[in-house]
Amino acid sequence: MGSGEEDTGGGGGAVRGAVLKALVVVGGVLLLRRLRRSTTRWDHARAVADALSGEKFSREQARKDPDNYFNLRMLTCPATEMVDGSRVLYFEQAFWRTPEKPFRQRFYMVKPCPKEMKCDVELSSYAIRDAEEYKNFCDRSKDQRPQPEEVIADIAEHLTTIHLSRCGRGKRCLYEGSTPPEGFPNNWQSGASYCTSDLSIHKNGEVHIWDKGFNDEGNQVWGTKAGPYEFKPAPKSKYDDMFSPLNFSAPLSLEKKLDKTYVIDDQ
Repeated sequence: MGSGEEDTGGGGGAVRGAVLKALVVVGGVLLLRRLRRSTTRWDHARAVADALSGEKFSREQARKDPDNYFNLRMLTCPATEMVDGSRVLYFEQAFWRTPEKPFRQRFYMVKPCPKEMKCDVELSSYAIRDAEEYKNFCDRSKDQRPQPEEVIADIAEHLTTIHLSRCGRGKRCLYEGSTPPEGFPNNWQSGASYCTSDLSIHKNGEVHIWDKGFNDEGNQVWGTKAGPYEFKPAPKSKYDDMFSPLNFSAPLSLEKKLDKTYVIDDQ
């Protein structure tokens, strides 16, 4: 009888062990699937689109280094989605005190890099066919915005493409990338013939952008030379530091400086 009880206990232990092993295997498979899903090409594209979206400011940078940086507002939000799944974002930049008057407006198209390329996300910028109609697009209610079919029709000429890759371990960023070294054609002002862009997305929600214009001789003619603009997510109250001198419109004496440090265009 005693030996029978021992046999039963041993059999129960074996069954429990088998069940536990099965659970571990199933859990491992589910975890592996989840990890694989989190690193698909389209998940990278969605992560970049989400990180770019929202209201961000260069306030801290302008406070620390007013000779090289302005307090700018960067606002980005979803505009539509293409048939192939590419996300189209509306993007604008303005001075903090005059957000209703953006000096730069773009469409961003976000999608995975082509399989043959060694990158994760392709971020392309496009001019807007009727930019005036899109001013403060993100601040408006959806029924007051151009509708998705209008957005697609208003995507105009291609301007730049940046290929982003996941940042390596130990870096502060999540994604980083640049335009090709030769850049893209550009004749906005200041005698530029081509431009380049560097972009990085950081773990704390920051987006760093460094746009530069060069002439035929390779000399930089617009864009800051001190480093990228660092746009940080908007604080809980956008009215913090409302009366700071950094938050007033640039005086006329700064116009010439502005032309050289941060190009303004109507495209």
